[in-house]
Order: sequence, then C-alpha cells, then structure tokens
Amino acid sequence: MNKHLIGLAIAGALSAHAMPSAQAQQGELVVYCTVQEEWCRPMVQAFEAKTGIKVSMTRKSSGETYAQIKAEAANPRGDVWWGGTGDPHLQAAEENLTEEYRSPMLAQLLPWAVKQAEQSKFRTVGIYAGALGYGVNTKMLAEKKIAEPKCWADLIKAEFKDEVQVADPNSSGTSYTMLATMVQLMGEDKAFDYLKALHKNINQYTKSGAAPARAAATGESMVGIVFQHDAVSQAVAGAPLKVVSPCEGTGYEIGSMSLIKGAKNLANAKIWYDWALTPEAQEIGEKAKAYQVPSNKSAKVPPAAPNLAETKLIDYDFAKYGSSVERTRLLKKWDAEVKTAPKN
Repeated sequence: MNKHLIGLAIAGALSAHAMPSAQAQQGELVVYCTVQEEWCRPMVQAFEAKTGIKVSMTRKSSGETYAQIKAEAANPRGDVWWGGTGDPHLQAAEENLTEEYRSPMLAQLLPWAVKQAEQSKFRTVGIYAGALGYGVNTKMLAEKKIAEPKCWADLIKAEFKDEVQVADPNSSGTSYTMLATMVQLMGEDKAFDYLKALHKNINQYTKSGAAPARAAATGESMVGIVFQHDAVSQAVAGAPLKVVSPCEGTGYEIGSMSLIKGAKNLANAKIWYDWALTPEAQEIGEKAKAYQVPSNKSAKVPPAAPNLAETKLIDYDFAKYGSSVERTRLLKKWDAEVKTAPKN
C-alpha cells in the first residue's frame, strides 16, 4: 500500500513540463466545486486571470454534486466537477455521467492519480490525496478529564456520549469514505456493529464532510470525524485541536476531477482540467489553507500536510467501493440500520 503512495512524500522530485499554453479565451465555464469555499474561490479567480474565461461556480458536498449531475443528465448545466472524494466520481464515471478525457498532463502525475484515471477509463483523475481521521478539542478533553482518544475504538466509549460529530454519508464523500473504511478494516458485520455503537455518541450528522472539524475547533463538539487535512486547517488557524490518525489504521481519499457528460462548454472545461493539474494551480491549495497532498509530482506539498507515507493506511479498494452497486447498497444499509437506530 505505502509503496503505492511512496511518491506522496516526494514533492518537487521531478521538474514540471509547461502546461500547453492557454491563450486568452472567449466564453464561459460552469464549475461544480466540492472542496471548501475558501479554496474554490481562489481557484476560479486564478483561472479567470490566466485564461480570460468567465467562470460560474457552485459549491456543494460530493454527494450532493453527484446527485445534481445525475438529476441534470438529460440537460447538463455544469461543465466540470472539481474536487471531492473519488468514490462518487467513480460512480458517475460508471454511470456514463462524465466524459472520457486523457489530459496531456497525465505524465506529470503521481501513480495513485493516474491509477484513478485508468480505473475510471479516463473519466476522472486524481488531484489530491488525504487520510481519514479525527480532530479532538484538547481544551474540552482537559475540562472534562477524559483520556485522549487514539483509536477508532475509543470513540464508542461512554464518555464520548453526544460528543462526536460526523457527516451523513449520503451527502458527504468524507463520511462515505469512513463507512467504506470500516467495512474494509473490520469486516461488514463488525463494521455495522461499530457504526451503531458510534451512533449513540453522535450529536449531529452534518451535510458537509468538513463541518465536524469546524465544530470541534469551536467547541460545539469534542470530536469531529473528518479527513485529517480538514482538522489540520483548524489547528493551523489556532484552534485547540489535535489531529488523530487512528491506531487500527484508516482509509484515504483520492480527491478527483471529472468533465460532465454533455457539457455545453467542453472546450473550456478541458482548459480548466489541464490547468488544474499543473503545479501552479495545485499550490493554490496551501494558500487557501487546504492541506491535502497534491497529485502533480512537482507541486509543493504543504509542510503542515499529514505525512501519508507514515500513516497506517488500509489498502482501500477504490474500484469496488466507488462502484454504483456497492455504494448504493452500503448507503441503504446505513440508512436502515444506523441512522434510524435508537440512541439509548
């Protein structure tokens, strides 16, 4: 597994070739963005300044964006879907909701990003990676005299009753990654037993995957289950938040990008696609206080980013858990057995 990700620790090892020059363009582009708003906006501004193409951007969670693209399939309104966990991108690719495109930038990407493209028959591509974990408010821990959690198993202890927040996996790619991670880590029966036990300690299922990190940072919740980079963002901003990589091991995401099938501005969408794979575009993340690991070999990895080469990662099966059948089945099971389960 870590051999597959060894390149994550090597930013700048290979020099980047220049992106095919994008001369000033006419026209528009509609981007569906599924990272945080603070990263979406500077991406759009930088692209507009570089190309002259006017961008209309909508920000939603990964699950919401997938649902919107599916609902709009007969008359697509978006052109490019940028960011968010890879599982819904893979599902969209399987359902023919996205376009095949082999960017000339593929040669500059790390192996895990290229593998994402290959598994989707070039209907999506990896743009960043990040490991699942949680953020813990250390101030609240001290006040309540609770031992610091270090493992997934700690979060189902009685002392964390109503102190844990996580997103709903139907709307959040982060939370679906957690669901799929538990199934792969524990086996399906034990995973659902765990999720039902955790349910008793959940104070809220949010729409957005990053929201629990903000809740833990502000003291609204003691623990927020998120991708580790989202907790890092809050800690770097000064919140009393400790980032935990669970002792049992954890899953990870390959944040992805796709061209929407039937895009009305397809030529401009391809210009965005190629540009978004350059070091220049990927390094905007750190300036926006986003601490994912970029997919371009020559993009600088933010110093505060979690070190994935030193993280105990499971061998996450993106092909299986990104498939339409498996994703739909697990979400239905979660709705039936976990979300509606009693909390007492």
